[in-house]
Amino acid sequence: MDLLRFITAGSVDDGKSTLIGRLLYDSKNILIDQLEALEKSSKNKANGEMDLALLTDGLRAEREQGITIDVAYRYFSTPKRKFIIADAPGHVQYTRNMITGASNANLVIILIDARQGVVEQTRRHSIIASLLKIPHVVVAINKMDLVDYSQDVFNNIVIDYTEVAKQLGLKDVTYIPISALDGDNIVDKSEKIEWYKGKPLLEFLEEVELDSDINFTDARFQVQYVIRPQTDELHDYRGYAGKVISGVYKKGDRVKVLPQDIETTIAAVEIAGKEVNEVFAPQSAVILLADDIDISRGDSIVKIDSLPQVSNELEVLLCWLDEKPLISGNKYLLQHNSRQVRVVVKNVEFKLDVNTLQRQPVNGGVKLNEVVKATIKTAAPLVYDSYEKLSENGSAVLIDETSNSTVAAVLIK
Repeated sequence: MDLLRFITAGSVDDGKSTLIGRLLYDSKNILIDQLEALEKSSKNKANGEMDLALLTDGLRAEREQGITIDVAYRYFSTPKRKFIIADAPGHVQYTRNMITGASNANLVIILIDARQGVVEQTRRHSIIASLLKIPHVVVAINKMDLVDYSQDVFNNIVIDYTEVAKQLGLKDVTYIPISALDGDNIVDKSEKIEWYKGKPLLEFLEEVELDSDINFTDARFQVQYVIRPQTDELHDYRGYAGKVISGVYKKGDRVKVLPQDIETTIAAVEIAGKEVNEVFAPQSAVILLADDIDISRGDSIVKIDSLPQVSNELEVLLCWLDEKPLISGNKYLLQHNSRQVRVVVKNVEFKLDVNTLQRQPVNGGVKLNEVVKATIKTAAPLVYDSYEKLSENGSAVLIDETSNSTVAAVLIK
């Protein structure tokens, strides 16, 4: 059974948490104790109805303010697919949370209040989705019950958002009219929106095709662990364990080990201790090579017909996640999959306005939630692809060496 990771985003009070609560409730993915706690917490509601938003607004401080501050994750499954949901906050000052939640999402659900239409927050979240190259976008037009389930209202919002999607290069966009509060078009088709001929939201999420999102052309494998049992039966065994980031590997393939730039041949590929014909993304596997090469954690094994870039100097987009500002010349650790190297931020060229994509000058340090274009220099060569070509091999994080906290999300240009 495959896994779909998706994130919900939208303006404050667009109903993101209610939507997720409705998905969990109507698909019967709530445990009895959760249901009892939900009923107890909902007693303060004026109309006495169950407040499904409380399923994701887990922190008491968030509930007291009536808003979602942090990214809340929920897990559920149906007979067809497993799901991980990230509920991102709608406030402009929580851009970092949106980027954190969306960084490994296959799909984004952008909620639009049917009464408000496309607003600034809608555009901002769409810009972040386009920056992160999220392959599938669902525009859920919520609160249709408050506009009498009007097809004209729905169509006008579709026209407006289609223009936004065109400007940002969002290609796979699906529009679904819903009422999260009443459950219309969430799990079952709504009888009140009979003019809508498409699938309800859950059915669409179950059936959206994910195989096309995986790059099977450019083979990338980064070593996480070198296996040397050194037993009598496996005296000469040397296997390189890791995750196949992209592409396909099989016995006899000519490969290069980077950054050493050594060419060799694959002697065998294994999964769970058994030799197989081939391994492919996103499987975890072990690769055995024909030659003894000095390979360690973080080194890459790639096919010679499609090589990545290797460099000590990178142009990157940084989303700053730390309260302490970034200043040119600061030193950090760069975590790129399993490889960690020391880096220095050489210079910051400009700041990107996440509302308009316009470039702005950087005055002083880079502050929390700001997205900037920068150049970083690494102490050792990095093996990478551009984020646009292969996001799994073109993304990283910066870590403060002193506090060990993650201070920036990195998109390699």
